[in-house]
Amino acid sequence: MTIWVPSLKAFNGPRYRAIAHAIEAAIRAGTLAPGERLPPQRRLADALGVTIGTVTRGYAEAERHGWVAARVGSGTYVKGKAQASVFNPAASPDNASGIIDLSLSLPPPHPLRQASLSEALSNLSQSEPALERGVTYQQAQGRQEHREILAHWLNSLGMPLMADELLITQGGQHGISLVLHTLLRPGELMVADSLTYPGAISAAQQACLKLVGIGQDGEGMRMDLLEAQCARQPPRVIYITPDQNNPTGVSLSESRREQLVALAKQYDIWLIEDGVQYLPVEHRGTPLYLLAPERTFFVFSTAKVLAGGLRIGVLRAPLSQHEQLTAGLRAQSWMVPPLMIDVACHWITQPAAETLLAWQTQELVARQLLTAEWLQGYSFSGRSHGSNVWLTLPEGRRALELCDRLLQRGVRVSSAEPFCVGSTPAPQAIRLCIGAAKNRPTLTAALNVISECLAQPPLAQATL
Repeated sequence: MTIWVPSLKAFNGPRYRAIAHAIEAAIRAGTLAPGERLPPQRRLADALGVTIGTVTRGYAEAERHGWVAARVGSGTYVKGKAQASVFNPAASPDNASGIIDLSLSLPPPHPLRQASLSEALSNLSQSEPALERGVTYQQAQGRQEHREILAHWLNSLGMPLMADELLITQGGQHGISLVLHTLLRPGELMVADSLTYPGAISAAQQACLKLVGIGQDGEGMRMDLLEAQCARQPPRVIYITPDQNNPTGVSLSESRREQLVALAKQYDIWLIEDGVQYLPVEHRGTPLYLLAPERTFFVFSTAKVLAGGLRIGVLRAPLSQHEQLTAGLRAQSWMVPPLMIDVACHWITQPAAETLLAWQTQELVARQLLTAEWLQGYSFSGRSHGSNVWLTLPEGRRALELCDRLLQRGVRVSSAEPFCVGSTPAPQAIRLCIGAAKNRPTLTAALNVISECLAQPPLAQATL
């Protein structure tokens, strides 16, 4: 097979930089297409008459500039124009550029969110105790009365938890990071679904952990593969989103929850159960923290129910680990800002919070049905009350090429790349965050574009 071999004559400077510039030029010219793998470093080094180290530095330079992405055990791949924006928490949906952003998993917009925030801030501005709390240091794990309010709210959502089990965090992401940084040491092994939440991948990388993906099917993480991994090298922690995998939406079956807990007990493994992707209680399975309370850390936040900007979450942890986690929280940020905790606690005690959640639940059902109508004939999955849809592309279609085409038409979606753990090959699929659209007409406009682009033939790929 002929491989891509650039001419370096047109590029000045060190050869590794010339290789990086040649990659950039080939991408701009369309010679290298989004999603294509660069030649193996040894083969390109032989073809160019340079050392492997030179090619390695060239690829690293190209990655530093954002043109390619290296995947451990798989190779180095060309990025699409849209890929750099696939996982960008700072982005906002339907912004001034006219882009309909379906790449971020957000709750459906509603004026009640802003109104509830305004009411909470107004109320707290007249409360001397709240103002005093807002300017003084508080307990690292959060005040007892705040944890009791949050526990009562969680119980009303069908999550049986006690205040004494909880630590207040700065969102779900903080809860994940807190557990990994506090209880694990660099180099220890963490496993997760082969396709999982990018924030968990980032947290593992920041904690310098070894991360391995376990294959999935229609019932969630495959226990036979997990058991084989445990026999080879038991992980220190398993991260999982059992009720609604992010991005695929698959739920871990009840039998596999029991098998997972049995393996965790057999090999003394910690479990991080992420429940941030909210579903009504009747659409959730048995919580892992009820099946194995002594080893399960449950992560939840207000992000998908109230508003992501609050950055308030809870971490349910075994009581035996509270002292260590509290010390870790204090070392990271000393405490969660008490003003924001007061805002969240005031918000969830008002009738508007219940009204908003009831509306959101029905709105997501309607959006899932709407999406299913537009995607008839294609392979896709999503929970009936979830905010995400996972679309597997027809054979011959490439996710990065489709993401670029959609972005040119004003719709941003996520390819599978950011969700892949370790050397997991990226499937040709995209995630649609249907909850993020401003309203149903906006979602309809985006789905129309997606349908049209899917009906078009794929762009011809350059021959290497």
